[in-house]
Amino acid sequence: MEKRRVGRTQLKIDVIGLGGAPLGGNFADLNYAQGVEIVSSALDAGMSYFDTAPWYGFGRSERVIGDQLRGKNYILSSKVGRLLAPGAVTNPMSFGMIDPLPFHPIYDYTYDGVMRAFEDGLQRLGLDRIDILLAHDIGVFQHGDCNTKHFKDLSDGGYKAMAELRAEGRVKAIGLGVNENEVCLDALGIGQWDVFLLAGRYTLLEQTPLDALFPACELAGTTIICGGPFNSGILVGREMWNYDTAPKSVIKKVRALAEVANEFGIPLPAAALQFPLAHKIVTSIIPGPRSKNELQEILTWQSLDVPIDFWTALKSKALIHEDAPIP
Repeated sequence: MEKRRVGRTQLKIDVIGLGGAPLGGNFADLNYAQGVEIVSSALDAGMSYFDTAPWYGFGRSERVIGDQLRGKNYILSSKVGRLLAPGAVTNPMSFGMIDPLPFHPIYDYTYDGVMRAFEDGLQRLGLDRIDILLAHDIGVFQHGDCNTKHFKDLSDGGYKAMAELRAEGRVKAIGLGVNENEVCLDALGIGQWDVFLLAGRYTLLEQTPLDALFPACELAGTTIICGGPFNSGILVGREMWNYDTAPKSVIKKVRALAEVANEFGIPLPAAALQFPLAHKIVTSIIPGPRSKNELQEILTWQSLDVPIDFWTALKSKALIHEDAPIP
């Protein structure tokens, strides 16, 4: 499988990795055995890059992934910014979680909070290393007015902890794992980041980072991992967009994209997977399959031949950004 470099580091990862949110029951109803089957199938298919976080099922995703990667050759990204405290939440679905472990998250982007989250993550994973460490869900999208304090904690202490872990060789790369452009631009002002895992913002449906974020990242030597290439499912026929029910404007655009795909006999999800990788700044995409069958579909879509005329048709109809590189 093709690999690309993460930032200016020596680390290279698969252009398509496995997103671990569904393995924790994040908007997905699957048990431990089903999660094991997905990770095992990914390994059998030759995939070696995996992403997880304490947030996904409050530790469930970490346990599934760690158990399957132990003793294997892998590249793993995981997150800091949340600690898990004992005590189940009363309404897991208010967090988007189905059957999480009996913990609740506490935000902490301070130096001590980041160091503790890193060590706790290794313990839950049962692994001796995390390769890419990301500050998770910093930004106004997640925190609203509280983000001022959280970003100050990251700037004053959390970033220092992450940079120390990188300098000591305990992680190979550091970055953010977020859903918005603006906080990435803000973060470029407080340190040297290797990679931003940006979910849902550079997809076949939306290319907002082209205007400011991607040029700034290129100057900084920061690459992008595209999370949520299906925009929470709307590009594979589900009703969800950005972790919520899709508005009419989004549904209208998806229908327009689908009409062009149908004209060329192309599955829309195949185009959605291949589009982000045309940009040189994108290191990898990480869809999150909910079953072994979905994983196989993803691998098939990723390898399909999509004609250049399809992409030019999308541009001629102004369905993708005029400056977006095309495969």
